[in-house]
Amino acid sequence: MATFNVRPDIDAAAAKLSSTFGSKREIQRLPEVLWEGESVEMLATGQYGGGAGLIAMTNLRLIFYKNGIMQQTVEDFPYGKISSVQWQGGMVMGTLTVYTSGNRADIKNMPKDQGKALADDLRRHIAQGTTPGVASAGAVAAPAPAPAQDIASRLATLDQLRGQGLLSDGEYAQRRAQILDSL
Repeated sequence: MATFNVRPDIDAAAAKLSSTFGSKREIQRLPEVLWEGESVEMLATGQYGGGAGLIAMTNLRLIFYKNGIMQQTVEDFPYGKISSVQWQGGMVMGTLTVYTSGNRADIKNMPKDQGKALADDLRRHIAQGTTPGVASAGAVAAPAPAPAQDIASRLATLDQLRGQGLLSDGEYAQRRAQILDSL
């Protein structure tokens, strides 16, 4: 496995990749597309929009990054905009589908182990209403009370997550009680 010596968070995530074939340049240049204070939680490889590149799950967003000789592609999916995630795995490779604000992004040819782990982590954070790398709500100061309309939309989103099978009945009841307690 290649050693990159880019940044500790990127190096740790890259070390978990089964192969870095076709993504070495992206790993080395990933800090160029990261925002200040953004840290990498997990990396995977795949194809999106006609090119093979790197998928980076950070503490703020999911990023597809391709740094080619003639052009660079950066597509990001902020966690607050992701409504659901689907993983479809084959024998060796699979497809991660990310649904955001009515749009659909298919990231294909992801190694099965990387894609499934990334999809599972994204689902967990979407269901919990947290982002990767951020402490749970119990460790953060309580937010200001939300308006009634926000409560209704949060309950509707919770119902959708349950309907999609992303929340168990127990998780649903717990989250619903938390939302109602915030009134």
